Amino acid sequence: MSTPPPVLVTRRLAPGVIERLTAHHAVTCHDTGEEMERAELLAAVRGRRAVLTTLNNRVDADFLDAAGPQLEIVANHAVGYHNIDLAACAERGVVVTNTPGVLTTATAEMAWALLLAATRRLGEGERLLRSGTPWTWAPTFLLGLELAGTPLGVLGMGRIGRAVARRAHAFDMPVSYHNRRELPPEEAEGADWKPLEELLATSTVLVVTCPLTAGTRHLLDARRLALLPRGAVVVSMTAGVVDEEALAAALESGALFAAAVDNFEHEPAVPPALLAQERAVLAPHLGSATVRTRQAMGGLAVDNILAVLAGGEPLTPLKP
Repeated sequence: MSTPPPVLVTRRLAPGVIERLTAHHAVTCHDTGEEMERAELLAAVRGRRAVLTTLNNRVDADFLDAAGPQLEIVANHAVGYHNIDLAACAERGVVVTNTPGVLTTATAEMAWALLLAATRRLGEGERLLRSGTPWTWAPTFLLGLELAGTPLGVLGMGRIGRAVARRAHAFDMPVSYHNRRELPPEEAEGADWKPLEELLATSTVLVVTCPLTAGTRHLLDARRLALLPRGAVVVSMTAGVVDEEALAAALESGALFAAAVDNFEHEPAVPPALLAQERAVLAPHLGSATVRTRQAMGGLAVDNILAVLAGGEPLTPLKP
């Protein structure tokens, strides 16, 4: 049996990325926009020295067993890594990397796009026009919310959260945040730290950017969503932190004015309860979906693979 090429890429990459890898190594690429089925993935990883994964690829003991002891690196094409068992990889000496930093601007811009769409009811307006429903302008027609002077809360003040907060000043919005630790003033983008429940109680607009971990899964459940001011708006940029069923229920009851969600806990499935809400703006995981950013993400994943297979240190390693 012939030895498989040393590198597996589990998804088609942005233009110009894969060539940098194939110039140095033999590569097998699952060159479609669809994710690999689990059985197909486990068969394909066998004998590889490096695998470039996406969030849809679960990297666990079964994956590592299937790959074999020669596997050196799993380069995740994402800033998140909840699809990877870091402890299992560390036990076997497999390096794991992600792609932080390069998607900050695109994701922060998407958060603001969703925020504006939700507060100004753009989704409802477009659906109305496309449906051919008769309409006419009126003083009370599709009234939304203005942002100037509206308190903004940011849950998760990492790179993306800070970029969201920085852009809030252009909208004259006072900003508060909650993080595991209070940031030095020079890093806080003019925002004030608050305990979580105080942040929720004082945020008319809440943007969720914290990573999904065991401690943040369903952090915003029905009880905590009820702490928000009546008529608040929630923008979720991280799957699993907001309980999606509870979010739909808060919209249904009128407790929330609107919500926007960019990615979902069980993608590609979207809860029917959310789909039924006119005031929910729903995007199919577009936070980093610009040509420049996806090229940068793919390029960073490739750089990590090239460095490790050359015997060097990874650029953006993850530790358990």
